[in-house]
Amino acid sequence: MGGDDVRSSPAVVDGVVYVGSDDRYLYALDADSGELRWRYDTGGQVWSSPAVVDGVVYVGSLDRYLYALDADSGNLRWRYATGDLVLSSPSVVDGVVYVGSDYLYALDADSGELRWRYETRSEVWSSPAVVDGVVYVGSKNRYLYAVDADSGNLRWRYKTGGDVWSSPAVVDGVVYVGSGDGHLYALDADSGELRWRYATGSSVWSSPAVVDGVVYVGSEDPYLYAVDADSGELRWRYATGSNVFSSPAVVDGVVYVGSYDTYLYAVDAASGEPRWQYETEGSVRSSPAVMDGVVYVGSKDRYLYAIAVPGRL
Repeated sequence: MGGDDVRSSPAVVDGVVYVGSDDRYLYALDADSGELRWRYDTGGQVWSSPAVVDGVVYVGSLDRYLYALDADSGNLRWRYATGDLVLSSPSVVDGVVYVGSDYLYALDADSGELRWRYETRSEVWSSPAVVDGVVYVGSKNRYLYAVDADSGNLRWRYKTGGDVWSSPAVVDGVVYVGSGDGHLYALDADSGELRWRYATGSSVWSSPAVVDGVVYVGSEDPYLYAVDADSGELRWRYATGSNVFSSPAVVDGVVYVGSYDTYLYAVDAASGEPRWQYETEGSVRSSPAVMDGVVYVGSKDRYLYAIAVPGRL
């Protein structure tokens, strides 16, 4: 696809796949054929995963900018200079873009003007989740933050035992997030009080997916875990061949996740039994996107893959 590793996670919207690369470009590819629609040269590697809303693609770059590009043409709408790398993936809610860097930023989606910024006093590489007027995001200073979406004022913060690179998932009043201390946390969304925490065998950089009362998340140890969302008890775990930085996608009873052993795995969501696996030629840190029976995922072999789900096409 591009000239360098693909760590960014793809977004698939209206028949187009948008994904970043270490070669500094954001790519727009035809979802059926893989043909290039356009590409945009940012000033740095693109590890951030794009968000596509109302015909605009928002994505961060290691050149310390957040970009807003026209989804059809790839033309620049605006860009906003942060004070540090933008590895965080933006969230766009009610006309506001929320993204992490040296601060947690809230920007006007149309103009790129700053609404507010919140200082965590450390880098914010976690991607924000915005639910019911609250922005939830992790920081390298070991805290998970809950910040008012309108004002940028702190609601609460919770200290874990390690860096929080994982991006939170908020479901039914509970925030689920991983930490570098080797735990998956479940916190009350209103108060920040601990509901439970589950110990994996190593750091949890993967971001959890919560479906039908189960939390799915990867770990460096190197397992994919399925944990009961209410109790924090283990349902099952599946051993991959290396670290799992990729964040799982759960579709039609199957969990898809990448691993540093070069494989994309498809695992039964209920039992943890393997369905199939696909070998790329590089580590898979990118998180898969599943659309219309196809799994799209990047690899450190410089390719973006479109893999047909068996029996779906």
